[in-house]
Amino acid sequence: MSDFAWRPTPELTAAANVTRFMRRHGMDDVQALVERSAAEPEWFWDAVVEDLGIRFAHPYGAVFDASRGAPWTEWYVGGRLNIAANCLDRHAGGPRGDAVCLIAEREDGHLTQLTFRELAQHVDRCASALRRRGIAHGDRVAAYMPMTAEVVVQLLATLKIGAIFIPIVSEYAPAAVAERLRDAGAKLLFTADGSIRNGQTVPIKGNADAAVAEVPSVTQMVVARYTDDDIVWRHERDVAWPEFLASGSSDGTDTEMMASMDPALILYTSGTSGRPKGTVHSHAGALVQIAKETGYAFDLKPEDRFFWLTDIGWMMGPWTILGGLFHGATVMLYDGAWDWPERDRLWSFLERHRVSVFGISPTAIRVAMRSGAELVRRHDLSHLRILGSTGEPWDEASWYWFFEHVGDSRCPIINISGGTDIIGCFLSPLPTQPLKPCSLVGPGLGMAVDVWNEKGESVRNEVGYLVATKPAPSMTRGLWNDADRYLESYWSTWKDVWNHGDWARIDEDGYWFLEGRADDTLKVAGRRIGPAEVESALMAGGKVAQAAAVGVPHDVKGEAIVCFVVPQEGHAPSDKLREELVNAVVGRLGRVDRPDKVLFVADLPKTSGAKILRRLVRDTYLGREPGDLSSVQNPDAMDAIRNAE
Repeated sequence: MSDFAWRPTPELTAAANVTRFMRRHGMDDVQALVERSAAEPEWFWDAVVEDLGIRFAHPYGAVFDASRGAPWTEWYVGGRLNIAANCLDRHAGGPRGDAVCLIAEREDGHLTQLTFRELAQHVDRCASALRRRGIAHGDRVAAYMPMTAEVVVQLLATLKIGAIFIPIVSEYAPAAVAERLRDAGAKLLFTADGSIRNGQTVPIKGNADAAVAEVPSVTQMVVARYTDDDIVWRHERDVAWPEFLASGSSDGTDTEMMASMDPALILYTSGTSGRPKGTVHSHAGALVQIAKETGYAFDLKPEDRFFWLTDIGWMMGPWTILGGLFHGATVMLYDGAWDWPERDRLWSFLERHRVSVFGISPTAIRVAMRSGAELVRRHDLSHLRILGSTGEPWDEASWYWFFEHVGDSRCPIINISGGTDIIGCFLSPLPTQPLKPCSLVGPGLGMAVDVWNEKGESVRNEVGYLVATKPAPSMTRGLWNDADRYLESYWSTWKDVWNHGDWARIDEDGYWFLEGRADDTLKVAGRRIGPAEVESALMAGGKVAQAAAVGVPHDVKGEAIVCFVVPQEGHAPSDKLREELVNAVVGRLGRVDRPDKVLFVADLPKTSGAKILRRLVRDTYLGREPGDLSSVQNPDAMDAIRNAE
């Protein structure tokens, strides 16, 4: 195993949270822990609660009950708790009450800083105001908000009173917002007048007005002001955020204790593969999974400053906020363009706020690479100790750039993969395990997963389906108002086995690699290949910043590979570069995987989380109806695909 890029130091291993857990249970081999946690779920999921100090107001009688079948497994049966009590109340009323727990920066430089006690006062006021406006246990409250301090208050206040929180990406168009509000039957919407991107106002309130006009269930809208722009105001429905808070009380609003499996959040998938699905996450399931991952995989401690470049509408938004607060760390938020007014804004943010645990998507790193490592080297990032990534497969060139230039070759990259539907990850390294470039190392703790072929056989050294052979606490509690679609989406391929829809591969050393979505798979001359393999080959030479490989119909081979590439700065599109890229793929993967075309574009369509939308690339190129575009951050990139040469 000479291809390890990073090994844990003895000091890191000794101080790691997961090492503490292992000592408590008489274990000294981390791989043995991973295997036992999956084989003995009753032991593991109980031990996590004890080790992390997750508080149940009423204890559970059984860790799980699968008598209704795996898809409907109940967890922490009979227990009562609340996420807000665990993430906020216990800190605000304890010795960390005066510790800073939230720092939120906006693009215009405005900074909000709150201690646990101050945050609790805001949350109590918001919770009281919600109750006074008739919002109660089980009601749905949505937030179509920028990534600001106010949305943290709104999230925790909604959970505190037992209502269900629905975060919506702030860049969605009215139709996408309306679809989510209507499906959930939301009663109240938190929103903002607008936000700032690249120095310009991006309107939000107008989109919210248009969306709510199509959703009769929303009768109240609470509006935060971040700009001086004029907005339409409906006095019978709209209320300003300061006025709303002032209508509530900060005198110890009670936190409602919920049954373990009571819904806490409805997280909608991005819509990249059809009508968005409303995944439902419970107080116990979401909290235990998030606390476990941030505690053991990311080793969060109270002294950490935790930042993930994300949006509240993506899973990583609530995951970061709740995980950071649970562990008593300082949660960092940023709202705005991360390369404006200077291209090093992101690295400046990390330096100024002394961020210690930092997560980002691979595509965002590829975009940053175009500006060069010199921008990173201008800043002191020595306080970083853990790096994180999720959203899509890595290529080695980008992984090493992140590892070497951002993490100074000292910080492990905790590369995780799971999704909205489990509000967490199936695959995840631990910081006490050696890392191979681009690898996810193996199953996350407690996750019974495998790689299967179409016959349901476990496979190694080949690409197969990522499956979960046992349920886990954070798996979606069905889909909101659509139980049949839930069973069809996840449980219909094999009996009592969750098919996640991702391709994965386990190498000869037992290390796991993600190979993209199964519906993105390329099938050339009978051979199945993940697009990530092709894209990695294209970017290996350092001349390509972003790439998307898609399969298109071919009379002889079934499918042919068409590659769309964004060249790195200093490498202009040319026939010579095109030939070089084709040869790079052939040299790495073989002639059967030779691209039929390599087309140059200025940009690729992405989500606001910087995830490339291959389905949209393929459908646009083929002239098909693109369907749901709500997740597209840069729709102009579709024109680039149509005009690619």
